[in-house]
Amino acid sequence: MTLDYDTLAKTIASLTEGEDDAVALMATVACEVHHSDERFDWTGFYRVTAPEMLKIGPYQGGHGCLVIPFSRGVCGAAARTGEVQLVPDVDAFPGHIACASSTRSELVLPVFGAGGELLGVFDIDSNQPDAFTAADAEALTKILKETFNLVK
Repeated sequence: MTLDYDTLAKTIASLTEGEDDAVALMATVACEVHHSDERFDWTGFYRVTAPEMLKIGPYQGGHGCLVIPFSRGVCGAAARTGEVQLVPDVDAFPGHIACASSTRSELVLPVFGAGGELLGVFDIDSNQPDAFTAADAEALTKILKETFNLVK
């Protein structure tokens, strides 16, 4: 099954039209993305809550880590660098934090608000190795930009 990102983007845009509350947007995006593809085992946000610190936000799936410093793990790397982290094998990623032992691969995208400030990161884990592609990263980056463009 190939994920229809155009339809997913339209669905999310319809559900979130005019909304500027970051947590409401995160909850909706996490739910819609999580249920759109069987590769997505854990889907959620880590929010910037203090300097160099992420805390768990809305998510779908099993429990996640509650706090992740920018200095640790795949989520921390995305927050620290502001760049997408596409990790085909989490065991090969230096400093990977195993919030769930079933995670084999991970895609983490930075999330920016209207003023360009980092709101957090969007983390998708898969229990399949090498589950994500550059096309996934590109399509999800576009959805995140469109969704969070009103958040101040």
